[in-house]
Amino acid sequence: MNEATVLSTVLAGLYIDGQWRAGGERLTVTNPSTEEQLAIVTGGDARTVDEAVQAAQAAFGAWSKTTGAARAMILRKIASGVAARREHLMALQSSNNGKPGFEAAIDVDDVIATFNYYADLAEAADGQQNRAVELPSEAFSARLRREPCGVVGLIVPWNFPMVTTAWKLAPALAAGCCVLLKPSEVTPLAELELAQIIAGSGLPTGVFNLICGTGLAVGAPMSAHPGIAKVSFTGSNAVGVQVMQRAAETIKGVSLELGGKSSLLVMADADLDLAVELASGGGYFNAGQMCSATSRVLVAQDLLEPFLQRIVAKAQSIKVSGPLEEGSEMGPLVNHAQYQRVINHIEAGKEAGAHLLCGGKRPTAQPRGYFLEPAVFSQVPLDSALWREEIFGPVLCVRGFSSEAEAIALANDTQFGLVASVVSGDSETADRIANALHAGLVWINAPQVIFPQTAWGGYKQSSLGRELGPWGMQAFQEIKHVVRAL
Repeated sequence: MNEATVLSTVLAGLYIDGQWRAGGERLTVTNPSTEEQLAIVTGGDARTVDEAVQAAQAAFGAWSKTTGAARAMILRKIASGVAARREHLMALQSSNNGKPGFEAAIDVDDVIATFNYYADLAEAADGQQNRAVELPSEAFSARLRREPCGVVGLIVPWNFPMVTTAWKLAPALAAGCCVLLKPSEVTPLAELELAQIIAGSGLPTGVFNLICGTGLAVGAPMSAHPGIAKVSFTGSNAVGVQVMQRAAETIKGVSLELGGKSSLLVMADADLDLAVELASGGGYFNAGQMCSATSRVLVAQDLLEPFLQRIVAKAQSIKVSGPLEEGSEMGPLVNHAQYQRVINHIEAGKEAGAHLLCGGKRPTAQPRGYFLEPAVFSQVPLDSALWREEIFGPVLCVRGFSSEAEAIALANDTQFGLVASVVSGDSETADRIANALHAGLVWINAPQVIFPQTAWGGYKQSSLGRELGPWGMQAFQEIKHVVRAL
């Protein structure tokens, strides 16, 4: 796979009503491995958001009445288009986001699976559109309809740009909604390529619109626009609050997938080698830039010392390099701001008394780029920011526990509740712990594998609503009951 090249120094960042357009603001897109400019993408504003909403509203009447089978055909064409450009999309992900090749491949394959899954759901929905509902009175009959909620705004982040786009876009289209998509201004290149694929899929003009731009210029007017029926946002809690506040002005629906501070629990009967592999994957995949990162590792006291020895050795063995280098296992952080944020967390953790066992600095072999050695901390104070706040970088915090009850209490002691992991040799123990954890998804002796069929979202301040599975499609539908007097 060769590094992606951009053919134009300035790329049109607006796709509205079936036409590519140049916006006003110019956004510089960089390669985090080299700190060099990849492209300049033009961005939109409140005016272009309004134009896109009008185009989507004009298209909604016809698109909302199409059959599920017709929508499924287009979704499968999009999936096929992504598969045909798989290598190029992987290269874009590596160049713009810093993902090593194997991570970029996982992302692209996830996109293909998601569009195909919602194609199947759209097709199946045709037979359920007027489902009979049993009533206690024979004097009435009732039927249930699920109808698309209208024009929706999708705001996606930079850490998994194509994946989070697919998780929102595929079910929205399957439900019969028209869409405005705002990619992250940091990593828009893969979504621009995806828009090219969608443009050739046969999707009617105006159903899909894309507007690049900053949160202030594009995200804010999308969230507040009275013509948008729902906003689905993935990103930080701080911005999620702003999205909710703006959406409240028109009482529009909101789905939020926000932060996490998840735990991996290593029980006394755990396979230690497996625990180390899962801790490494949960903390260092995508350079730790995951809302699902299991950055808090809770280890049974008897296993704590051998676990620390092995996880330090594992962290020090990870090849941190340019994502397209042979054998690269971890690429750079996405930009300078994120790099500095993680460094600040590491320094604050040391000042709070946590013990840095390894990593946390620039690799000597990488004089430029936003690279950081995987870090392992022990004895992290429970009231420290390192333990309580989302770091979004390759940093693991390890603590011991003396009992199952203590482990569960430590894991649940957080404002977040997205995911958790359990490593145990006893299935009954693992199931009991999984049931007690306040998290939307719990893995048992498994890596962080995510299937389109299983819900994505969490408890507390991690989420509002669910993505994926049938719940992902229902999030873009209204429920209507029709009751008839007999």
